[in-house]
Amino acid sequence: MRLMVMFDLPVNKKKLRKEYSKFRKFLLSDGYDMVQYSIYTRICNGLDSVGKHMTRLENNVPQKGCVRAMIVTERQYESTVILVGTVSPQEKKIKTDQLTIF
Repeated sequence: MRLMVMFDLPVNKKKLRKEYSKFRKFLLSDGYDMVQYSIYTRICNGLDSVGKHMTRLENNVPQKGCVRAMIVTERQYESTVILVGTVSPQEKKIKTDQLTIF
C-alpha cells in the first residue's frame, strides 16, 4: 500500500513559508518520497502502518492551506500513467519488492 499526501500551502508570508518548510521536512524525515511538487508518497506495510502514519501526519499538518491523504494499493499506484515528463529518480529506486519484513 502507499500513502499519498498532496498539499497546497500558502507561502506569501515568512511564517507561512517556515510552516511549509517544516511540513516538507517532516514528510522527508518520515520516509515519504517526492513524486512531484507537493505530492509525496510513502510505502506502508498494511493498514496498521497506514494508521500509524496517518496519525503522525495529522499531528504535523500546518494550520493553513489544504492537505489531502489518499491510500492506494500497489496495483493502483503501478497503473499510473505519465502523460508528460519522466519517472523521478526516487520512483526508480523504490519498489515494494524491496521491502524487508522482519
